[in-house]
Parts: sequence; C-alpha cells; structure tokens
Amino acid sequence: MEKNISNQVPVYSIYELVKYFLKLGTWGFGGPVALVGYMHRDLVENKGWLTEEEYKEGLALAQLAPGPLAAQLGIYIGFVHHRFLGATLAGLAFVLPSFFMVVLLGMAYQLYGGLAWMQAVFYGVGAAVIGIIGMSAYKLTIKSISKFEWTAVKSKWLLWLFYIAAILITVITEQEQILLFIGCGLLYMVIKAPPRWMKKPAVAPAGLLLGIGFWRYDDKTLWNIAWFFVKAGTFVFGSGLAIVPFLHGGVVKDFGWLNEHQFVDAVAVAMITPGPVVITVGFIGYLVAGFPGACIAALATFLPCYLFTVALAPSFKKIAKNASIKAFVDGITASVIGALVGSVIVIGMRSIVDIPTAAIALAAVLALIYFKKMQEPYIIGVAAIVGLLLKAL
Repeated sequence: MEKNISNQVPVYSIYELVKYFLKLGTWGFGGPVALVGYMHRDLVENKGWLTEEEYKEGLALAQLAPGPLAAQLGIYIGFVHHRFLGATLAGLAFVLPSFFMVVLLGMAYQLYGGLAWMQAVFYGVGAAVIGIIGMSAYKLTIKSISKFEWTAVKSKWLLWLFYIAAILITVITEQEQILLFIGCGLLYMVIKAPPRWMKKPAVAPAGLLLGIGFWRYDDKTLWNIAWFFVKAGTFVFGSGLAIVPFLHGGVVKDFGWLNEHQFVDAVAVAMITPGPVVITVGFIGYLVAGFPGACIAALATFLPCYLFTVALAPSFKKIAKNASIKAFVDGITASVIGALVGSVIVIGMRSIVDIPTAAIALAAVLALIYFKKMQEPYIIGVAAIVGLLLKAL
C-alpha cells in the first residue's frame, strides 16, 4: 500500500475534507490572501488536521507552481493525507461552488445587460474585503515569520528583509515575481544551511439555454478559449491579482471577446463571489461561449495547477526535512507573505476610494478583532447592504 506523504495518521476522513472545502468554496470570501488565511486558521489552529510545517510547505509549493494560489494550496492539503483522491476531491469541492455562482451571474448578465446593482454592492463589499484580508495577512505574517517584537524581528531580520522587499516590489509592479521568491529561497538556504555540494568544489546541479447564451458557441472559439486559458493557468504565478493583467491582454486586447466595461464587471463578479478570485474565468467563458465556454475556461485554467501540484507534492514532502530545503522554504515563505501583503495594498488602493469605504474597511477589522465568533460572510452581507444604501442615497 502506498504511504502517505505525511508521517501523521490522518485525523479526518475524505468526507470531512470534501465537506470543509465545499464550505470554504461556498462561504470563503476575500480572495487568495483571505482564503489561505482561513485554511491556516481552520486546519492548523482549530482542527489540527495539518502541522504548521505541512502548511508552510504547501504554501511554498503553491507559490512555486503556476496557477491560482488558494486552489493549489487546497489541492496540496487534500494530497497530504489522502493522496490523489484527496487532492482531486478537495480541488473540485473548492472550485465548483463559485463556478456555479459565476455561471448564474453570467446568465443574469446576459438577461439584464449589465451589473449596475453589482457595482453598488461591490462598493461596500470591496471595502469590507480589504479589512478581512488585511487581518488575514497580519496573522500569516506573525505565524510564518515572527511576532512584531524587537528580539523576534532581530533574530529573523533577513526574513523580514525579504518580506518588506516583496511588499514593495508587488506594490510597485502590481505583480508577484516568481524569480524574487526563488531568489529569496536560494539566498536564505545558502546563508543558513548550504547544501553539501556547495561546501565542496563541484559543478552546481541544474535548477528546478439559448435565450441567455447558455449553449451559444462555435468550435473555433472554444479551441481559442481552451488554448488561452491553458496558458493563463500554466504561466501565471501567484494570486488572483497576478492573472488579471494577463486576462485583460488576451480577452480585451487580443481576441476582443469583451469590452473594457464587461471586463471590469467580470473582475467585480470574482471579488464579490466566494472561492478563488481566478474563478472569474468561468464568468468570462460564459459571456464568450455560453456554458461550454465557462466549463472549458475553468478546466483549462485549473487543470495545470492541479497537475503541477500533485506531480511535485510527493518529492517536495520527502526533501522538505532537509535543513537546506527548510531554509529554502523559509526564504520563499517570507517573500510570498510579503507579496500577499503587497497585493492587499494594491487592491486596497482601488477599493478604498473615499471616507465611507475607509469606514467600512475599518469596521470590518474591528468586527473581526472584537467579535471573535463573527463569520466573514455576515460582514460581507452587511457591507453589501451598506453599499446599496449609500449608492441609493
């Protein structure tokens, strides 16, 4: 019988795993930063399904491989104790709820010709999301690097340097840089735990429904959708923020499938629905070629990250005990968390546009601090109502 990649006996069944990711895919608002934070809070802190080390390994692997960050981490978590079946079911359970939601929104969009009400909702939701993901980023920072205490910061000063550099580069470029992550990992490994081959003079090894467009499509368009979104899933690294410029270039400029207004609406749909932000590809695919287009766009985007994750997970776990690899992972993790914080800042600059949105974001943070049992969907719901009221007034 094939061994688990984890040394621990799983304390949860596949049924429980699927149930958790169905819930996360249905109620998990906030994009990749919030979603990876929810997984840490729920699976490491509350349930104890994963160790801190296993979570960090999964986060590092998710960032190293192309595709949407939160979906990759979910696939890896499914793989840890339940191998390929766990990875497959966790990935499907995480993605399918938001996929069906964006398809339904695509049908509404085709029927009513626009999403003016959604912009009003997003006015409030977008601000609340910033507060939620800001808190998640803070928790990830103190868990993955160190607490904001002088002695802790001093002992981990190099990781903090990687973290700050990743924040600045992400804010300036509005992209997450894979070479930065790898460079930080390699540098930290060389300084903290250089591998044996580095200590000897040797050659270094090589690096690593017709009325609403439900069934309206043509074969050529489907092929173009498949090829374009396979490239999106294969060559774009990091969070949902990173894929937006790539999608804009192809969907609006190259193919002309959507105009600028429609593309902005597609991004808004992704932000106000739960699950991975990248699920906006399902909405775009629906507008271009109906339900077949939505299915192909989503499958083409998520399949590469699934294949990369399950291909790398077994060997990644085996070598992760090595001191040099641990240092490599620590260096990458510091820069990854920094890039996620940078993404929060970038999104925040676009969502916090006036005093009311700033007040909504602050209220979301205070609600999470002072009402420990309050769930994020309730905050999102209140923010949506506030946004509608403010726009109506």
